[in-house]
Amino acid sequence: MLGAMPTIVVVEDDASMSQAMERILRVGGFAVVMFGSAEAALEVDAAKTADCLVLDIRLPGISGFELCRRLLPGGGQPPAIFITAHDEPAIREEAERLGARSYLVKPFSGRTLLDAVTEALAAR
Repeated sequence: MLGAMPTIVVVEDDASMSQAMERILRVGGFAVVMFGSAEAALEVDAAKTADCLVLDIRLPGISGFELCRRLLPGGGQPPAIFITAHDEPAIREEAERLGARSYLVKPFSGRTLLDAVTEALAAR
């Protein structure tokens, strides 16, 4: 990759999952900013520095869906990838309505995450 590394903002409340995703993304050549809650991401308006968002859907407090609505009120940049351990048709449909670039069901491989992020960045 030429130029600055793309910044991936990840919001995930599970510490071990968060740590694994951070490691995978860093090894994949991305700058990574991690948040353990939607509220923490909102405090710093995480979308301002993000080239791509990776958002857990089920978070304590504000959900990943609601976080996306607040960070990207017009549905614009950056692209969002939703992750969940609870795959249900209604959840998939909501992710699509919000313009998700990808929808990943936990557990997913590191390669799957890297491919989703790379594709989301290329589609911008």
